[in-house]
Amino acid sequence: MFEAFEEFDISTRGTAIHGRRGGSGPPLLLLHGIPETHLMWHRVAPRLAERFTVVATDLRGFGDSGKPPSTPDHAPYSMREIARDQVEVMNALGFDRFVVIGHDRGARCAYRMALDHPDAVTRLAVLDIVPTGDALSRANMDFSLGFWVWSFLAAPEPVPEQLITRAPAVIVNHMLDTWSEVPDAFPEELRAAYIAPFGDLDTVHAICESYRAAATLDYLHDEADRGLRRITCPTLALWSHAGPVAAWYRPLGVWRAWCDEVRGGPIPAGHFLPEEAPDQTTRHLLDFLA
Repeated sequence: MFEAFEEFDISTRGTAIHGRRGGSGPPLLLLHGIPETHLMWHRVAPRLAERFTVVATDLRGFGDSGKPPSTPDHAPYSMREIARDQVEVMNALGFDRFVVIGHDRGARCAYRMALDHPDAVTRLAVLDIVPTGDALSRANMDFSLGFWVWSFLAAPEPVPEQLITRAPAVIVNHMLDTWSEVPDAFPEELRAAYIAPFGDLDTVHAICESYRAAATLDYLHDEADRGLRRITCPTLALWSHAGPVAAWYRPLGVWRAWCDEVRGGPIPAGHFLPEEAPDQTTRHLLDFLA
């Protein structure tokens, strides 16, 4: 999937981050969502690498990246800490300024990075999300039923950890199948690669901790920044044409409250835009980056 890319493992102040690097040109960082790893970019990264130096990583807690111990306040798994990892990785690779493109959890990391490290992020693309603070502050019955995974993964330890690790395929296949519209978007080999980490207790605990941090620290950080700090770099927001983001929000309106300059629109696919609609997703990204 990443034939021309080289793998790396880079130590940060908090953990070690696994990823791949390929291509040449201006630096660009790709960040994945749940239940995936950096492999989710396999249909997009090679094409971006024709024009950019592309770095695709596993977020802290996911895939082959580190799973450091957490704390009672879940701070090691806040998006503030996860974003710091990624800035340190890019710095270690020689890049002080770069584009960041994130999907799902990776998009939450990406916009937090743009807020906390504005000098590092030259352009930002967020795929199929609204900010965590907006999602939680506007939560209603639709959110509670449609995004029950947020509450389940944020439930007190060890309930979700024990349930998930005993049947990892159940939750991963649920996410892949019910959040997508394209039935052949996930080849069996790739699906197996996504399922395997969810059988590991340390991985699942780390992922749960990131959702516990989302419901506490990430929400508080967004609310503290609301109206005071803005995303100053050009921003692209893309979302599924028929998913919750399209149904529950006016996405560009939400992002305009945070961004000085934002554009974007829906893509005819389910939640996993880079895997379900790689051609359209890549075209939007290249137009934005041009």
